[in-house]
Amino acid sequence: MYKSSAWLSGICISQFLLKAILVLAAVGSITACSHKQEPVAFHAEGRPERLSEWHLLAANGNRLVLNEGVTPYDLNTPLFTDYAHKLRTIWMPKGTSAKYEAEKSFDFPVGTIISKTFYYPRVASEKKGSSLVSANTDISRDFVDADLNLDAVRLIETRLLVRREDGWIALPYIWNEDQTEAVLQRTGGQIPLQLASTDQARIPLTYVVPNVNQCAGCHVADIKLRQFEPIGPKARHLNRSYSYAGIDENQLQHLVKIGYLTGLPDIKTVPHNVDWKDTTQSLDSRARAYLDINCAHCHNSKGAANTTALHLEVGAPADLHLGICKPPVAAGRGTGDQKFDITPGQPEHSIMPFRLSSSETGVMMPELGRNSVHKEGLQLIKEWIASMPGQCQPQY
Repeated sequence: MYKSSAWLSGICISQFLLKAILVLAAVGSITACSHKQEPVAFHAEGRPERLSEWHLLAANGNRLVLNEGVTPYDLNTPLFTDYAHKLRTIWMPKGTSAKYEAEKSFDFPVGTIISKTFYYPRVASEKKGSSLVSANTDISRDFVDADLNLDAVRLIETRLLVRREDGWIALPYIWNEDQTEAVLQRTGGQIPLQLASTDQARIPLTYVVPNVNQCAGCHVADIKLRQFEPIGPKARHLNRSYSYAGIDENQLQHLVKIGYLTGLPDIKTVPHNVDWKDTTQSLDSRARAYLDINCAHCHNSKGAANTTALHLEVGAPADLHLGICKPPVAAGRGTGDQKFDITPGQPEHSIMPFRLSSSETGVMMPELGRNSVHKEGLQLIKEWIASMPGQCQPQY
């Protein structure tokens, strides 16, 4: 049967378009595959030199992308680290899960990898890797879904806690200026920064990445047994909602759903710390939550500071052990010539805010993890002490 030249031309054009579509689809498939990360690699031995060797997350263009199974989480009240923001994640081998504990860190299986990436919001006019970063608590521009938006943030370091057969190890990785890779620095490091505050002031800061021994200084939960464990993944810190793919869900219930946690009781019975910034909560609960996360990993009956008899866990009794009318164990510069850790109604005559207001080695508290003063946290503790009734008996 005779076909017109126009009809034949139409066939040729259609075939050409079909081939073009197939080629584009193939290219798109290859591109998509190139962006897909290899499965997470748990290294049972050794200390990989590059963060990318773990395949937890990867810098992909303008995003820091989490790998499959790497689950983000947050804390009700986070530890202060020189105004750095943090992306926290957890990964466990398939078929394993953590066991719920009401007060302690969860019992995590061998193979667990917990990561914490420290970063700062970028100043809009600055180039990637600039030392000038923003000191604020606004995280609204930090993320694109679960990924970090590298157009908006400057990566500093990623710390790993890895659960091996013989216990936990800590590995600090420092990001390069191109924000493409982080390299292991077991001896720690120092990164010069300038913090741009909300009043446009520029505050010089030497950001200190801890060495592996300093990591142990905070993470040893029992000083006698030298028991190393995570600090943040406890029920009271994790009992809050988080947005997963745009849907708010309680973090603990989400961990159960994905198989990462067993033994969770009725969520109404689970301990819960407040957000220290939430002014709808009581001043006491906010201050206790702040001290719990920033100080209690050392200041408890088994921690590194147990000889001080100052117990700052959120559930500790509000008595002498909390510092109320408690004389210091040792005199010296750290007391600021004050007589009590907490003098009710008188923050200006209390050792606790004096030490929180210092950035001098040998005086400041906490001793590690900061080189600047957390002005907002300090103000909270001052207001808390000022609100306390009663008075202390004079010391002679």
